[in-house]
Amino acid sequence: MNSPNDEYLVDIQDLTKTYFHEGKHISVLKGLDLKVRGGEMCAIVGVSGAGKSTFLHVVGTLDAPTSGSIYIGGRDVTGLSERSLAEFRNRTIGFVFQFHHLLPEFTALENAMMPGLIRRLDRDVLEADARKILEEVGLGHRLTHKPSELSGGEQQRVALARALVLKPLLLLADEPTGNLDGRTSDAIHEIFFEMNQKYGTTMLLVTHNPNLAGRMPRTLRLENGRVFDINVSG
Repeated sequence: MNSPNDEYLVDIQDLTKTYFHEGKHISVLKGLDLKVRGGEMCAIVGVSGAGKSTFLHVVGTLDAPTSGSIYIGGRDVTGLSERSLAEFRNRTIGFVFQFHHLLPEFTALENAMMPGLIRRLDRDVLEADARKILEEVGLGHRLTHKPSELSGGEQQRVALARALVLKPLLLLADEPTGNLDGRTSDAIHEIFFEMNQKYGTTMLLVTHNPNLAGRMPRTLRLENGRVFDINVSG
């Protein structure tokens, strides 16, 4: 594999992912290459079953590739041990999924603090950071509410705050507004843009929403196991 290019936060080289199912090998990612600069916002589109979620899981180190290299911040994450990988993921990558995966027994504030609690950061500092990010996403008045007391849009805002509380270099989002109505989706989309502007967070967002994809500075299509630029602005 080639050395990583320092110009890019994410440098993916010849990435493959193959599953073995019912006696057959199923290739999902087929020699995929992608470079993403720090601070870029990229939409990833493609037909259902194209492998978009698989791609995000592999890039996010939640699933191992079959072969290839993934450099994030100049580091080849495919060579890390499980423990090192977990630490790297906690420090470097934030995740927002279609389903928020909030812990029902904890408040919005506690859920937003969770990545820092896992890292055993100073609780007072962490709580202040979580309060700030929840206020920025419009939930300053809902800090003590549990997920069951929040609307779907509010729950997804908590999930976004949780993903951003440690100021990760990279945010990965998989259909983050897929279960929300149009108006609520638009509001969440605005928050993504605001957070990118405020913190410079690099974002890769899988979406079927044409309005969101059309607004993104860069749009990638995942097709036949590879990604292709279909729109780059700026």
